[in-house]
Amino acid sequence: MDTQVNEKHQDKQAYQDKQAYQDKQAYLDNAATTRVFDSVRDIMMQTLEEDYGNPSSMHAKGINAEKYITNAKNIIAKNLKVDAKEIVFTSGGTESNNMALIGTALANNRTGKHIITTNIEHPSVHNPLIFLEDCGYEVTYLPVDGNGKLRMDKLEAAIRPDTILVSIMYVNNEVGALEDIEAISKLIKSKNANTLFHVDAIQAFGKFKIFPKRLGIDLMSVSGHKIHGPKGVGFLYIRDKVKIQPIIYGGEQQKGMRSGTENVPGIAGLGKAVEEIYTNHDVKIANLYALKQYFIDEIRKLEGTTVNAVDLPTLQETAPHIVSVSFDGVRSEVLLHSLEDKGVYISSGSACASNHPGLSGTLRAIGVKKELLDSTIRFSFSVNTTKEEIDFAIEQLSEILPVLRRYTRH
Repeated sequence: MDTQVNEKHQDKQAYQDKQAYQDKQAYLDNAATTRVFDSVRDIMMQTLEEDYGNPSSMHAKGINAEKYITNAKNIIAKNLKVDAKEIVFTSGGTESNNMALIGTALANNRTGKHIITTNIEHPSVHNPLIFLEDCGYEVTYLPVDGNGKLRMDKLEAAIRPDTILVSIMYVNNEVGALEDIEAISKLIKSKNANTLFHVDAIQAFGKFKIFPKRLGIDLMSVSGHKIHGPKGVGFLYIRDKVKIQPIIYGGEQQKGMRSGTENVPGIAGLGKAVEEIYTNHDVKIANLYALKQYFIDEIRKLEGTTVNAVDLPTLQETAPHIVSVSFDGVRSEVLLHSLEDKGVYISSGSACASNHPGLSGTLRAIGVKKELLDSTIRFSFSVNTTKEEIDFAIEQLSEILPVLRRYTRH
């Protein structure tokens, strides 16, 4: 009898262990989006259920809603060391980039119609620039080196008297390349003091302490859902005196710069996310770099892996949260779904190149071998990522890769 009871207990324990293992997961797609902080959820619920007034209304509920917007703006301005009036709330990073590029191009077209960018920018920069080319503007696309760093000599040679705008991303979303924004700004201004400098900081904000005035940034785009805030909200920093036209017209909200009833829950959540991400920030980022180093060390132990864009003296010369890895003999889409079945969530690296002259996919631009373009995965971490998640992901990879390679045609 005791033996039967013991066997039943062991079977139950084995079942529980199996269930616990099956319930394990590793969310390593934080460059795509992040889970909101609890404090963000709470303040959003407050504005959705109780403080739900329209901030343009003149009664008490409207005035109360307006306070959430003012508070969020002050939090952001304080962290950037800028004036609150220089912050314009948007629907997210894409709108911020569109507003920065199209708005400044339209406002400064009498000065010139030449714009400079790189060939590894996000589509929310490249596609508005293609639109502007169709409108008669000229765009120069600059190359990068094998680590995704802008070629400064190429930038210097490209700046002209009629260059009205340079747009460079702070951190590349695919490989985590980190640009020297201050050095780029100094070069731009030394060549043409009137040229505006726009920075897509969507993958950088929250990972670095960014002070636009110190760095020489004229316009800067940020998205809420990359820093544990809500989706559908972001902001554009516009330095005072920058000439820019609105691209959305309507009821003159935000002093006419971006019309439309403000997304109070989103803005309140964004303000709270900024406040929380920059609390004990140095500790958070040191931990992220430690996790990134650990992940790189572990994944390099697996056969047929190449970590991209990290051939630099220190890991701190890259972003702390993005790792691009190419896997010999395995298609990225197949690997993505195989990992998903095991509870590991990641993104495939983009190997696609635009048909537009001068544009290329990021992986091509940094010199990833042709046979690895469709075999590259992006892993991305957040302040919530644990070593246990990384261990779990590495364990699943070590089991999946040999199986997938066995069935890959050569």
